[in-house]
Amino acid sequence: MTQTINKSALFNGSCFALITTGLSFSIRAGILSQLGSEFDLSGEQLGHINSMWFYGFPISMIIGGLFYHSIGPKNIMKVAFVAHTLGVLLTIFAGGYVGLLISMLCIGLGTGCTEAACNPMIADMFSGEKMDKMLNRFHMWFPGGIVMGALISKLMTNLDLGWQAQMGVIMIPAITYFVLFLGKKFPEPSAKEATSLGSNLKAMMSPLYVFLIVCMALTAISEFGPGQWVEVILGSSGADPMIILALTAGLVTVLRFFAGPVVSRLGQTGVLLFGAIFAALGIYLFSVVTGPVAYAAAIIYALGYAYFWPVMVGAVAQRVPLSSALGMSVIGAVGMFSSGFFQPVIGNWIDNSTIENTAKGLTGEALQLATGQDTLQKMMLFPIILIVLFTIFYFWQKGKKPAVAAAH
Repeated sequence: MTQTINKSALFNGSCFALITTGLSFSIRAGILSQLGSEFDLSGEQLGHINSMWFYGFPISMIIGGLFYHSIGPKNIMKVAFVAHTLGVLLTIFAGGYVGLLISMLCIGLGTGCTEAACNPMIADMFSGEKMDKMLNRFHMWFPGGIVMGALISKLMTNLDLGWQAQMGVIMIPAITYFVLFLGKKFPEPSAKEATSLGSNLKAMMSPLYVFLIVCMALTAISEFGPGQWVEVILGSSGADPMIILALTAGLVTVLRFFAGPVVSRLGQTGVLLFGAIFAALGIYLFSVVTGPVAYAAAIIYALGYAYFWPVMVGAVAQRVPLSSALGMSVIGAVGMFSSGFFQPVIGNWIDNSTIENTAKGLTGEALQLATGQDTLQKMMLFPIILIVLFTIFYFWQKGKKPAVAAAH
């Protein structure tokens, strides 16, 4: 008897895999200061450690996209589980800077495999507006995992539980997705012509795809820049950094759950343009306010980046469908590579601002606050550029109907 595809189990397993990604993001952010103190690391070194997560992600996404049609999403997710497990264990037993670099690279490889397998798999199981809705509901579990990780990290830190124990929590959803995928039949690619690497690459050379690549590089760092450094740059703002991280991620989780009507009403181009405006405003407010008002800034910032990632992936699936799984993987890889590239840059901004503000006579919390605000003002550049690009995108695509998303 032919085994049927259990879409519910596959989708739920995908969601737990993305929760694993979210936990690794926020718990790493929560323990960043502890790692810096324990191993005597500079801001730039911490940035390089962060980068390994972001670099591992695009490496495995691109490789996964290339081999998606030949080895299938099931095997890619087996690699993801092994990489996640190795990454967690190597972090827990890391002896210093180099060990942390290697361990974060492994976790990044696992998260990239998750995107490489699950994005096209979901696009193969659903189509049209249903695909947009399910991609957003899948991607809501990245911020959902961030919420969980932020609260868990804060609680465990308050209970004086070390960063090693916090990293171990990441294995709970990892084991869950492994069990949910175990023994399940996965979907076949929905269009045979899309399995041609030549046709994929030809589609990816189009002006529209290249434009989306540039936009993705900036949307990703607009989303991940402030969040990954929240403990460092907002630690003396008068608001709890991990609560801010949980608040923004929690709101994004809810917004992505109800993304269907929003994207249907505003369209992909409208959602992206409004998102860039709100993201710029939110980061600006972070750079000038202190105390409880920072929570209001967090809400505005969350409204800005909420739909960036899933709508960018959806735009590739619908507007450049013959790019197939490879096109979806590469666009995500570019986003993560961009985030990885800018992590040490942001760390260097923090180091330089600390030196400058120390020379001005600032110390303690006043020094950290001024440094954080200076860094955030530099981060505003990313969404400001996006406002221009998404305005162009809006008028470029106005009146054009997305291609049928059937080739994945």
